Amino acid sequence: MKTIKNLFIALFFVQVGSLVAQIRLPKLISDGVVLQRNEKVKIWGWAAPNESIQLEFKAKTYTAKADAEGNWNMILPAQKAGGPYEMVFKATNEIKVKDILFGDVWICSGQSNMELPMERLKEKYGAVIKNAKNSNIRQFLVPDKYDFNKEQTDLDAGNWVSADPKTVLEFSGVAYFFAKAIYEKEQIPIGLINSALGGSPIESWLSEDALKAFPEAYQESQRFKNKELIKEIEAGDKKRNDDWYDLLNKTDLGLENHWDLAGTYDKDWNQMQIPAYWADSSLGNVNGVVWFRKEIEVPKAMVGKPAKLFMGRIVDQDFVYVNDQLIGTTSYQYPPRRYDVNADVLKEGKNTISIRVINNSGRGGFVEDKPYFLAVGNDTIDLKGTWKYKLGATMKPLQGPTFIRWKPEGLFNAMIAPLTNLKIKGVLWYQGESNAGNPKMYAKALPALIQDWRTKWRQGDFPFLYVQLPNYMETYAEPRESNWAVLRQAQLESLSVPNTAMAVAIDLGEWNDIHPLNKEDVGNRLALLARKIVYGEKKLNAESPMPFQSVFEKDKVIITFKNIGSGLIAKNGTELKSFAISNDGKHFVWANAKIIGDKVEVWNDKISNPTVVRYAWDNNPDEANLYSKDGLPSTPFEVKK
Repeated sequence: MKTIKNLFIALFFVQVGSLVAQIRLPKLISDGVVLQRNEKVKIWGWAAPNESIQLEFKAKTYTAKADAEGNWNMILPAQKAGGPYEMVFKATNEIKVKDILFGDVWICSGQSNMELPMERLKEKYGAVIKNAKNSNIRQFLVPDKYDFNKEQTDLDAGNWVSADPKTVLEFSGVAYFFAKAIYEKEQIPIGLINSALGGSPIESWLSEDALKAFPEAYQESQRFKNKELIKEIEAGDKKRNDDWYDLLNKTDLGLENHWDLAGTYDKDWNQMQIPAYWADSSLGNVNGVVWFRKEIEVPKAMVGKPAKLFMGRIVDQDFVYVNDQLIGTTSYQYPPRRYDVNADVLKEGKNTISIRVINNSGRGGFVEDKPYFLAVGNDTIDLKGTWKYKLGATMKPLQGPTFIRWKPEGLFNAMIAPLTNLKIKGVLWYQGESNAGNPKMYAKALPALIQDWRTKWRQGDFPFLYVQLPNYMETYAEPRESNWAVLRQAQLESLSVPNTAMAVAIDLGEWNDIHPLNKEDVGNRLALLARKIVYGEKKLNAESPMPFQSVFEKDKVIITFKNIGSGLIAKNGTELKSFAISNDGKHFVWANAKIIGDKVEVWNDKISNPTVVRYAWDNNPDEANLYSKDGLPSTPFEVKK
């Protein structure tokens, strides 16, 4: 009996040892991977301590041996662009990696405007999506995750996906248009590693080493190494949120009295013009639930067919009913409301739309300048105009969650560190909105991030291309201070870092949406920069006009520009706008400005001895019109005496 037991134990350890010895590759090195061309490529993974690994690739054999901790790597010679190829790894087990391409690999990172997928853009770019059939453009979507305690060596999940009309919906819009433009010019495989997270500040993408230069952020990162603290905060956030919504649902008169039903008595309901915020109505700025209702006449030609309901954007959460049927709900304010209506829902004649809108803080309602209509094929019914509304429940504002995932260091450790063994061509970066509350630190933080990533990748000063913040929010009649302008200036000044370039997007935003839909021009402008700086088209006019020398005279300022391409112009007219001037740096007035060759002369007859000039210095400088003749807008800027 004892012999049988010992034999069982021996077999058990043989089996366990065999399992431990299984070689494993990182998630990035998987079927469909794009590896960097024209560079020695590092292949790495894990195995049993001291285990021998063999790779067969292109009729050659490469070997490696795991160290005492099971880590191994091997270096492949540089490969020309092309494929597909196959790699076979052998140890105690065998792994085949198929459909490998060699091309250019770009890290695509930042916050929501980099993350924003093509799915959100499908109405605008339907034809592009339909024709997105290119197996040489591929994306690896990095899972959203944070870690404050150590730099991770692998990702939890993820796979390489080639672009086609279905898969491209998950591609970053900016990154896809960039890749499309580069592929059309270079005809080489493009690999996009999409490692971005909406709302993330720049500190969350810095390593622990880099954060030491930012004491407040560093201390915050150290605090969140305490996993029990995280659990406590998450539990508190959840309870506060659950309690708020429980009370809301219990006190909502609309739920109690079924205001979602078409037959609801609404003769005593107030009226409001949609789109608008109810804070501007007689209801005032209350939080809680407001119900909206509208009757529409549907012609016979639109009945019995599937429909689409477009309800713009709603702040914050909505439940939309048509003729008593719930057709859709969205839990937060940013996504566009696009709901499918089944063919059996609409009826000839009177139809009722009911919407339950929950707003937990700030101003609730319907965002202006967005699409509000019902569509069946090419037939549409406009839904803007008079709606009836009634308050369902009033609540105190809900304190927002802690957003632990945005804390310093967490995203670097989990979403960037696992990528740094992979050779890359460069980085595309679109971020900054979440740092607008403290924009001055960005002038230090962005260069720190660039240096940090270059240090971690150990690949020299690889190209780092980034997007300047676009125009956003309301416009103002007089010159004013602007955090977004200060952050744009920080982005401009970060061009002092070698091998960087900035795509100016001051004309590509939307006043009412932090997620503007024009991602094609953003991607194309990044591609223009890459074509010149990375791909060798030295004569290409790819960079936006930027000031590089200023002469302050008694009654005017003369600013000399670089990157003027074919010359400077005042777009949409002959008069330059959006220039402001000051003699003390505090009080600004609008300035006259005229183009003289590669210079712009700025003055105001009431300002003698000027000391500061600003251009497009606002959240949304919608009149800014200084461009190159090549169609690129000048960067916003501030120059001082």
